[in-house]
Amino acid sequence: MLSAMGRAWRLCATGLSFLAFGLGGILLWAVGIPFLYVLFPRRERRQKAARRLVHILFWVFVRFMRLFGVLRFELVGVERLRRPGLVIVANHPTLLDVVFLLSVVPNATCIVRAGLSNNPFTRAAVRSAGYVCNDWGVELVDACVDALCAGSSLIVFPEGTRTNPLQAQKWHRGAANVALRVGRPLTPVTISCEPPSLRKGEPWWHVPPRRMYFSIRVLDDLPVVGESARLGGDVNAARGLTDQLRQLLTDRVKSNARA
Repeated sequence: MLSAMGRAWRLCATGLSFLAFGLGGILLWAVGIPFLYVLFPRRERRQKAARRLVHILFWVFVRFMRLFGVLRFELVGVERLRRPGLVIVANHPTLLDVVFLLSVVPNATCIVRAGLSNNPFTRAAVRSAGYVCNDWGVELVDACVDALCAGSSLIVFPEGTRTNPLQAQKWHRGAANVALRVGRPLTPVTISCEPPSLRKGEPWWHVPPRRMYFSIRVLDDLPVVGESARLGGDVNAARGLTDQLRQLLTDRVKSNARA
């Protein structure tokens, strides 16, 4: 009986959380962004302020979900993500991954699905913060490089979409290409969620039997200096770095799942 009541409460709390997220997105579009245009006429300063605002809102949102019993979380080493100009790469098991990462990185851009720039609940954040859409083609890498050179960190999910962390998945080489272009290391982050929930194709109302437990762990930087010369060119270097990153994150996620 208590288990059923707890699950019913978490269903209501999850629905309330998604409602709050949607209303927050609309208020950001209707009030927050116009206010930023008044305060910061220059585009660069306005984007940085918008990223900071999204960071604060997501920080509050994550703790709102914890307060209402939807989830618990553990953050290990996230203080290292506050360094400027990082190329942050993570696995992507759930819908909340980008929310968690943006909540701990004060000035970050990220690569997002193109559809989010037109979604009424997310377009204000995507457009005002200058997030990079994944349909920009050859301009995508240039936009990421420009953001890093301007002092922003970059968040990338090389899997490209939410995936099962225990299944093999083709990874994209964009993060490695960007890191090689700017000569920055990759900063790997593992994300795990138990019980699994909010996966691709899974509706939000399929709440798990107990509260979700998120573990976000920042690993040691993966250097890229000299990789191009060692592996014989940028293409081989990007492929090698991506393979190395995939193996590292996959092994760590599996190890965390067994622990």
